Amino acid sequence: MKKKRIITGITLFVILIYTGVIIGWHVYTPHENLTIQAPGADNRPEGSTRAANDVLIGEFFMKYDDASSELTGKWSSFRGALSTNIIKTTESILTSEEEYPVLWSVETGEGHAAPVIYNGRVYFLDYNEQLSSDALRCFSLETGKELWRRWYRVPIKRNHGFSRTVPAISDDYIITIGPEGHVMCCDPVTGDMKWSLDMQKEFKTEVPFWYTGQCPRVDNGTLILAPAGEEVLLAGLDCQTGDIRWTTPNTLKYKMSHSSVMPMTLGGKKTYVYISVGGVCGVSAEESDRGTLLWETSKWQPSVVAPSPLQLSSNQIFMVAGYGTGGALLRVDHSAGKWTATVTDQYKPNEGLSSEQQTPIFYNNMIISVMPKDAGGHRGKLVYYSPSDLHSPVWTSAADERFGLGPYIIINDKLFVFKDDGELYVYEVQAKSMKLLKKQRIMDGADAWGPLAYADGMLIVRDAHNVNCLKIV
Repeated sequence: MKKKRIITGITLFVILIYTGVIIGWHVYTPHENLTIQAPGADNRPEGSTRAANDVLIGEFFMKYDDASSELTGKWSSFRGALSTNIIKTTESILTSEEEYPVLWSVETGEGHAAPVIYNGRVYFLDYNEQLSSDALRCFSLETGKELWRRWYRVPIKRNHGFSRTVPAISDDYIITIGPEGHVMCCDPVTGDMKWSLDMQKEFKTEVPFWYTGQCPRVDNGTLILAPAGEEVLLAGLDCQTGDIRWTTPNTLKYKMSHSSVMPMTLGGKKTYVYISVGGVCGVSAEESDRGTLLWETSKWQPSVVAPSPLQLSSNQIFMVAGYGTGGALLRVDHSAGKWTATVTDQYKPNEGLSSEQQTPIFYNNMIISVMPKDAGGHRGKLVYYSPSDLHSPVWTSAADERFGLGPYIIINDKLFVFKDDGELYVYEVQAKSMKLLKKQRIMDGADAWGPLAYADGMLIVRDAHNVNCLKIV
């Protein structure tokens, strides 16, 4: 009994001690004369605190290596300098059964952004999920060594990957457009920042559901953008400074699509043609009235469009889109000082030439495309059509030669088609058919949708996670 009373006493004593400590901790003030610190008194660097959506484009830079090169080949923008996806070269393309060697491979964040090539360097836009950042990365074309990267934080969620645009490059600048419409201009050699622009803030652009797919287009030192914002439809910016040179009012209330602006000469007038969400338009590219809206039509307005318009003649434009839209032919006329645009043919994807992802190629008065998944028996096939008959193919690939959403390019008279699972096919383009010359498994790929790029005998291919360089000469 005595032992029990001792244990009870000790327990009560411990409880009283802990109760006293807790009460004292709540009522005791260690410093009675506290003062509120004035903003800036802690000498924190100005601007280090910012809102979550205040993206500082090009904020960070990392240099890894130096490299000089004697190579001079160029693939300077989406579909090449002439916007045709066709390149002529004096190099002899290898078509023997021997496999093309893979010179190097680089792992990327999930995306479809394809590269440009310039004087022995390769550039492409990437997204790093761990750092939630867009990154312009520069590599040696010959070795695959990363030379530098310029990056900035911009949190976004995966939606069939992240980055999906091709830069534009010259001796003096390289310009990118990120998934959320952030435009960045850097020095192509040093990576130094030149200028930047946020299309959502500057133009109140509504970025498409699958992010920005529009590739920057440069015309004689002017960057052509299609922000399709509240007030501005198209805009021209000085490539050196980022200053806005001209704008086209968005009186049509078009919205930004995944398609890119294409330069054309229609009816003898230089024109920028854009397929938006809402319709198709032509804007003057002439110095005298650059930025003036010439014509428009809402008779063809797919809800989603990724391919860009394709010029067939001095007054005809071919247009395609996926998700059940199909194809259309547009005629542009100029008479008595007035421009008009008329849709002369329109059909569903199972009724004629179409494409869902890639822009077709117009070569030797024939149109080359890969058919979309809703094209019936031609689903995924490589096809050859005459512009005089968009409903009946002149030639189609074999039943086991289907390419999904894969890209293609013509080098001399050879058509390179990259199946979207990572297998490369090479065809010889003939007058009314194509001859399969070789095929090669490059990777066990997934969603290989990014456009191809070629320079100095090297072909760059990619899937959603890897960029590979092949030697093809």
